[in-house]
Amino acid sequence: MSTLDLAGRALAAESARYEAMGWMRGTSGNLSVTLSRDPLRLAVTASGLDKGALTATDVVEVDADGQAVPGQAKAPSAEAGLHARIAGVAGAGAVVHVHAMAPVLAAEFWPDGVELRDMEMLKGFGRRAHDDLVTVPVVPNSQDMRVLGDAFEAGFRADTPALIVARHGIYVWGDDLAHARQRLECLEWLLRFRTRLYRAFEGSPQ
Repeated sequence: MSTLDLAGRALAAESARYEAMGWMRGTSGNLSVTLSRDPLRLAVTASGLDKGALTATDVVEVDADGQAVPGQAKAPSAEAGLHARIAGVAGAGAVVHVHAMAPVLAAEFWPDGVELRDMEMLKGFGRRAHDDLVTVPVVPNSQDMRVLGDAFEAGFRADTPALIVARHGIYVWGDDLAHARQRLECLEWLLRFRTRLYRAFEGSPQ
């Protein structure tokens, strides 16, 4: 079995898991794994498919610009270019992009970046539980992946493996799909807590 086939199996299984959580509704969201570094190649979920019903063949190999490597039958996600940019800049082994509600709400409240601190779940995101201010960057949405890639790179911090795209969704990355998922699950909880606390106190800063 080829590396791309193995990646396709893993991406299909992860996509089904996220879809069941309500984070990849309809055909939304996309996942990728890095296949090689030199040259940079990624396996990305194919465009326009139900993420709860992907198979091992519903994956596309793309280059450093997010363009499909010649000879493939399916088109990659439109956001493959940002996946490739993140993999190249951050050295990520996997990138996950979902449309969970909490990050999008958080970006509405804190469009200049979402601050998190002094919560135990931060350890699952790779940061300290105390005395460590974490600011998750927020960038405006764009249909141009070069624009989003430039915004990501401008605010990139190696110790903050996430990016919220306003009124769109969130990208989180890690060494592999499991690592990225664990970080995302922890960060989603943190953002859900932060937004609920903010709303409970009628918008008073918390």
